[in-house]
Amino acid sequence: MRISPSSGRKLISVAAVSAALLTAATTSAAVAQEPAAQDPAVPAALTEAAPGTPAERLIVGYKSGAAEAKSNKAAEADAAAKGKEAGEDLDFQRRLGTGAALVDLGADLTRADVADVVSEFKADPQVSYVVPDRLNTSKADPNDTEYAKQWDLFESTAGMNVPGAWNTTTGTGVTVAVIDTGYVAHSDLAANIVGGYDFIADTAVSVDGDGRDSNPADPGDYYAANECGSGIPASNSSWHGTHVAGTIAAVTNNSKGMAGIAYGAKISPVRVLGKCGGYDSDIIDAITWASGGTVSGVPANTNVAKVINMSLGGDGACTSATQSAINAAVNRGTTVAVAAGNENDNVANHSPGNCNNVISVAATSRTGAKASYSNFGSLVDISAPGGQTSTGTANGILSTLNSGTKTPSSESYAYYQGTSMATPHIAGLVALMKSANSSLTPAQIETAIKNNARALPGACSGGCGAGLADAAKTVAAVSGGTTTGTTFSSSGAVAIPDSGSAVESPIAVSGRSGSAPSALQVGVDITHTYRGDLVLDLVAPDGTAYRLKTASSSDSADNVKTTYTVNASSETANGTWKLRVQDTAAQDTGTLNSWKLTF
Repeated sequence: MRISPSSGRKLISVAAVSAALLTAATTSAAVAQEPAAQDPAVPAALTEAAPGTPAERLIVGYKSGAAEAKSNKAAEADAAAKGKEAGEDLDFQRRLGTGAALVDLGADLTRADVADVVSEFKADPQVSYVVPDRLNTSKADPNDTEYAKQWDLFESTAGMNVPGAWNTTTGTGVTVAVIDTGYVAHSDLAANIVGGYDFIADTAVSVDGDGRDSNPADPGDYYAANECGSGIPASNSSWHGTHVAGTIAAVTNNSKGMAGIAYGAKISPVRVLGKCGGYDSDIIDAITWASGGTVSGVPANTNVAKVINMSLGGDGACTSATQSAINAAVNRGTTVAVAAGNENDNVANHSPGNCNNVISVAATSRTGAKASYSNFGSLVDISAPGGQTSTGTANGILSTLNSGTKTPSSESYAYYQGTSMATPHIAGLVALMKSANSSLTPAQIETAIKNNARALPGACSGGCGAGLADAAKTVAAVSGGTTTGTTFSSSGAVAIPDSGSAVESPIAVSGRSGSAPSALQVGVDITHTYRGDLVLDLVAPDGTAYRLKTASSSDSADNVKTTYTVNASSETANGTWKLRVQDTAAQDTGTLNSWKLTF
């Protein structure tokens, strides 16, 4: 979607402010004005920049051998030809960092018009993919406005055990790119800020008077009622990127404010979100540049990040364009942490939390349960504190902020909640890991975080990944060259009878020496229609049983896909271990698909 100041067109946001969090929303007016007609061969997802809003720009990926993949002139000519065939005036805008072309569709197109253009590109054998330039929004909502208050770092129930990692590492030598709203000056962050970039190309979105430049300062992202779409209420500036950055690397031991998780690390602010959100095309270039890739017209990055934090998202599948940028970043050695989203929905429906090659982060509350707003599902990799606030309490995540309601004013601190707040906990942990062991690959980092997570202290319905991340345990596991443990897996599925006798699945462990670890990881994957009926036990080679899960009539969710941590240090590692599963009530059946032990 393009904003043209001269035409007076406005960006339709997918964000709506609620009392609890920012969520994706569709305005009824926008939907009502859409014609029903559409090329049936083109999915609606390829015609919209946001729900109900026709795309105004497309991202076109050409196959490597195509002239359009190498020549801007060829891409421009191709756009013009496709537009002529579809009866529209298309305009090649620029080359993205991944090599894809950004094509403007012009003004006032319907979804049917967009579908015609998409069909022209899809029919070209030289085109690898064509996707809309979708709008993304930040994933958090301000709540209210010091280390003792940072329960998310140290509390034994729901905290992430961060102080236990600081004797080993504080993140020194690692740069984290925060791809967000930019950075507003704050004395508790300034010493850890390095050069970044403003990737917002559209001036009506950037609201700083210009397009792309080397100044990622956040001028504020406030908007008036209906300015971002009919029915969307006004919102003050969020200073969202500064809040995220503080969680990762606020200056620590300076006798003021708060502690950052990786306070020895540096933050590179990369601005992609402005008034009403930000576009895929800008985010794609930001991912490329932050990880050391080349973006046309943008100076080379002198502060290449080994960690990217993206506390943002929009609706729909992960597009080929976005996935291409993420894959390239990971191939360059950069780990990408993203917010699962705040819709209390399956993350499969929300990008980039559903992309491959990312660490998708769900949010937990102060009780250690899935936060009510957090997305969930099998694509979630890990959970981290995101907070859940209520009137008069401080159960959100405290971090650096600004008191300005529109433009910058005095620096401040505030409690926010959301998967936006959970994600920088993981980005900070990744920075600690890379500082402790610089040879770690993104895949090794993700595996280590999952293998060293602990079982979620509270309930999660729908899937919250491997559990609650544990910074001290994870850093200890990767320090000194150790990246991941040895994993032994079960073979073959086992049926779980309804209200029947316990079934067992064995794993033979050999080649280990001495005792099992004090943090033995037990990964379990069970399909079941009412998991509250299930009792799970890990049975050691000598017959000792360790209870993993008890039956609970209040747990009406289905399936068990999580990792349990067992202190098995009194057991000999080698021998046959068993997972024992029993359905304790009638009317529901299931299957133990697989399970594994990681030493």
